Amino acid sequence: MHEAYDASPILKLTVQIESMAAYDDNLLIGTREGHLLFYNVPLKSNEYGKLELLRYSKNFSRRRMIQIDVVPEYNLLIILTDDIICVHDLNAVNIPLISQLPKTKGATLFALDIRRGESSTSGANLTAVRLCVAVKRKLQLYYWKGNRNQFEELGINSKNELTLPDVARELAWCGETLIVGFHGLSYTLIDVDGKTRELFPTGKPPKPSITKLSDSSFALAKDSQSIIMNTSGELIQNNPVKWTESPIAIAWDDPYLLGIVQDTLEIYTLENSLHIQTLTDFNKARLLCRCKQGRVYVASMSQVWCVSSVDVELQIRKLLEQNHFQLALKLTNLSDATDDEKAKRTYKIQTLYAHHLFRNKKFQEAMKQFQELGTDPYEVIRLFPHLVSQSSNTNDVNEPVIDLPKLQDRDLENGLLALIGFLTEVRHNLMGGAEAKEKDAKNEKTNDRDKKSMTAVATEQLLKIIDTTLLKCYLQTNDALVAPLLRLNHCHLAEAEKTLLMHQKYPELIILYQTKGQHKKALELLEKQSRQSDSSLRGTERTIQYLQHLGKDHMDLILKFSSWVLDQDPEQGLRIFMEDIQEVEQLPRPKVLDYLLRCHKDLVITYLEYVVRVWEDENPLFHNVLVHQYKEKCLSAMSPNATPAEKQNGEHIRQKLQQFLEKSIHYTPETVLVQFPPDCLYEEIAIILGRLGRHHQAISIYVNLLNDLPRAIQYCNNVYSKYQSQKDIEGGKCQDGADEIYVTLIQQLLKPEPIIMAGNPEVQRTPQPDLETALELLEQYASKIMSIKVLDVLPDNVPIGRIRHFLEASLQNQLNERRRTQVLKGLLHAEHLQVQEQRMHYESQSVLITEFNICPVCKKRFGNQSAFARHPNGEIVHYSCQERKVEKREQH
Repeated sequence: MHEAYDASPILKLTVQIESMAAYDDNLLIGTREGHLLFYNVPLKSNEYGKLELLRYSKNFSRRRMIQIDVVPEYNLLIILTDDIICVHDLNAVNIPLISQLPKTKGATLFALDIRRGESSTSGANLTAVRLCVAVKRKLQLYYWKGNRNQFEELGINSKNELTLPDVARELAWCGETLIVGFHGLSYTLIDVDGKTRELFPTGKPPKPSITKLSDSSFALAKDSQSIIMNTSGELIQNNPVKWTESPIAIAWDDPYLLGIVQDTLEIYTLENSLHIQTLTDFNKARLLCRCKQGRVYVASMSQVWCVSSVDVELQIRKLLEQNHFQLALKLTNLSDATDDEKAKRTYKIQTLYAHHLFRNKKFQEAMKQFQELGTDPYEVIRLFPHLVSQSSNTNDVNEPVIDLPKLQDRDLENGLLALIGFLTEVRHNLMGGAEAKEKDAKNEKTNDRDKKSMTAVATEQLLKIIDTTLLKCYLQTNDALVAPLLRLNHCHLAEAEKTLLMHQKYPELIILYQTKGQHKKALELLEKQSRQSDSSLRGTERTIQYLQHLGKDHMDLILKFSSWVLDQDPEQGLRIFMEDIQEVEQLPRPKVLDYLLRCHKDLVITYLEYVVRVWEDENPLFHNVLVHQYKEKCLSAMSPNATPAEKQNGEHIRQKLQQFLEKSIHYTPETVLVQFPPDCLYEEIAIILGRLGRHHQAISIYVNLLNDLPRAIQYCNNVYSKYQSQKDIEGGKCQDGADEIYVTLIQQLLKPEPIIMAGNPEVQRTPQPDLETALELLEQYASKIMSIKVLDVLPDNVPIGRIRHFLEASLQNQLNERRRTQVLKGLLHAEHLQVQEQRMHYESQSVLITEFNICPVCKKRFGNQSAFARHPNGEIVHYSCQERKVEKREQH
């Protein structure tokens, strides 16, 4: 796929290589003859003779050196030779023997576990070393004791051995788990506490192979495959690495798995098991040893090759060309670049990967990647050219996005749905961040506030782009979401308006205008659409609702656009000014009244009745105007040209007028009286005169003009009842002659006033006196009539016998009143005496307090300046202690 490694021969020996180990720039070789060779390998070694032989011990061991390994931190060289583990010191010139592990006699292989970390207290680097040795059918465990400079047994359940079912052929240590491979049997996981778990058979020869990948993962060879697992015995990935044949040796150099296969070196990745490269000309190679990141040694019986990674920059460039982004990311993380450079390169690669996913129509994955990267939303929106407005393109300084797929039908819908999810999440984060910034802005310094203000402007612009794009997306995928978006939006007005008009989404356009404060545009559109037979905005209802919620600040608009609604549907249109909605109730009512009086006079009464009765408005203006409107309707119905329907309606209005004049107390009688004509509506005039206290004129109308004595009597009864109620409450004398109301009635009966004939002021008619009726009233209401006053009114020729009953009732009334007054006087005097006696009783009681008295609550003495309180039982306490005394008594 690409060149990941370069290989070059670096060493050719005359002895047979048996084992190999490497660290840093050093290479150690153990031979079959027991020789030890210690080389320094330069950074670039592609020619023979460039290696520096640091040490050479020809007689290092009497037997072949089966396995060697190094612990650089402690300069330890661990060797398996002569079937025993030996530990040597790499620091010394001759690499002397430090110790042997006598219990490992008969060992066949070993595995090291080196853990590097920092101290939690001092922060110093720490290295822990554990050793596992396979001795026949047992595993022995050791750990390095630095202060004693030796390996000591790692006790497990009071033993340092683990029993195996067979001789171990391959061994590796991953974390707290040992992985063991047996010849012809299965791979087995063994925890350090002794628990075992069998995995699967090891497969065909040559032998089991275990490659440690990390402290929790490893690769197991089976036939020509490498299966990736974790220490729990679970597959990490379902697709194994498939070699061309069973590899002789395998090494892990992150992110590549290298294996020797028939004189070649095959290189694969774990993820997706991609074949990367095959290096040839490794004649009879059989050993693999990883030195450090990017350097691996390959050895045959007599030759060593150095396999070095190609420059990471070149690899990444090639991988990006081939769209292998995940591998490029891994190489970036493993490179020697600084953290800032890694972060920039990682961002670039992930961005390219997201664009690659988009081009392959994996929209959800692409948007998830953009979300994680925090990509500028506008850059993502530009992936959909038809969503970008021309105005935005004009101001865009970035290069246009190229190689975009042509999205149609289902692909376009899927892409838009993915974009909606991305923009919604970004919008949510921006809205939350904006609210937090507003809360913090109050306590910021001036410079900080300026920066915050600039940030807020940028956020607002971004929200405007996002909301406008979401609007376009919703219109193409799910237009039911358009209205909820517009109710709280930051859309660009002109662009959103253009889009909605193109899709003929008039109700949604109304919402846009409303949220942007473009009420005039909204109302003009509503008026236009109300006439369209196929429009969902047809009729007046939507306009009425809109006007109802505008509020008093837009009064001019309300009055302007309510006109056509009232013309088309007066009954429903009047709801603009009279409905139980807060904005409607707060409209300036005098202004509404003036408008109705000028433009829609027929609706004034309905409006005023709602204001007065439902809203209970006490403003005299509305009550006066309502009386005037009632009067005008009545006069119109009384004209000769009025139709029967108008006359019938006039009777109904007149009843309402009379009831209103009697019940309302907020109209101004003086004002409304002068507006009534003198030749009609006498009942209404009489009610107003009565409200003014001009009872003489009111009764005169009932008796002389209307000739309605029962109505006059009823009037007198009502006035007298109000007088009595007022007298009982206030106890004062009546100022408007209500106490003489019956005398006034009798006077009108006995001495009627001349009546001016309607339409001819010069012609008068004087009714005849009605003595009989006056005497009947005198007897009927004797108890309510003032005798002195009425006697002055009666004619002198009335026989005394005719008024006998009245005089007796009047005298009895006076006597009753006198007795009542005397009784009341006596009761009041008795009550006064009782109060005086009670006062004298309490004043006669005294309390003697000396400096020896003690407060029963606080247990302190009374000082000269102490305030005290006495309880009804005679107990004396400090004034400040009385509340505690009461609380204690209530608790008991």
